[in-house]
Amino acid sequence: MKGRHVLMGGALVIAAGLVLFGDRQPAPDVAEAVERPASTSPAPARVAARTATPAQDAAIRRLIPREELIGATGDDAFGSAGGVFAGQSLNPPAAQQQEAAGPPPVPPAPTAPPLPFTVLGKGIADGAYEVYLARGDRTYVIHAGTVVDGMYRFDTIAPPTLTVTYLPLKQVQQLNIGVLD
Repeated sequence: MKGRHVLMGGALVIAAGLVLFGDRQPAPDVAEAVERPASTSPAPARVAARTATPAQDAAIRRLIPREELIGATGDDAFGSAGGVFAGQSLNPPAAQQQEAAGPPPVPPAPTAPPLPFTVLGKGIADGAYEVYLARGDRTYVIHAGTVVDGMYRFDTIAPPTLTVTYLPLKQVQQLNIGVLD
C-alpha cells in the first residue's frame, strides 16, 4: 500500500505542476461559423422557421396558430374522441380480426405430465421385481399392479423400463430404471 500511495502522491505533484506552470494561451485555431445557402425547395412554415438565415432571424415572424401545432384546444383536446391524450390502438378492428383468423385452431390433446418419480433402486423379492421410487419426501416400494395416489398405476416391471399408466388420461409412459445388476 505504501508504494501505491507514493505513486499517487507523485502523480498529484505532476498534475499540480502542469496546472501552475503549464501553457495558458488559448488555441489559435478557432473554427468560424459556416454560411449555408437557403433551400430552394418549398418548405412548410415550421421547417422554414428552423432553417432561417441570420438575416431572417432578425425579423419578427408570424406566430403559428395553436390548432395547427397541437390540434384542438379546450375540452375537445382532452375528450375521448381525439385530441392531445387520445388513445391509439394498433390492433385491427374486431371484425377484421375474426375474418383474418378464420375458425379457431383446435387445441392440442391433453397429455400426461412428466413422471414425478425418482428411481432410488430396484431388486427381486419373492421371485418378483420391486422398484424403490421417491416423490418429494415420500418413498414408495413398487410392485407390478401398484396404484399410487389414484393417479399412477405401475403395470409392468421389466428392467430396464417400468411401464406406468397415468389414470386420468389413460396414457402409458415408461420410466428408465436401469438394468438389473
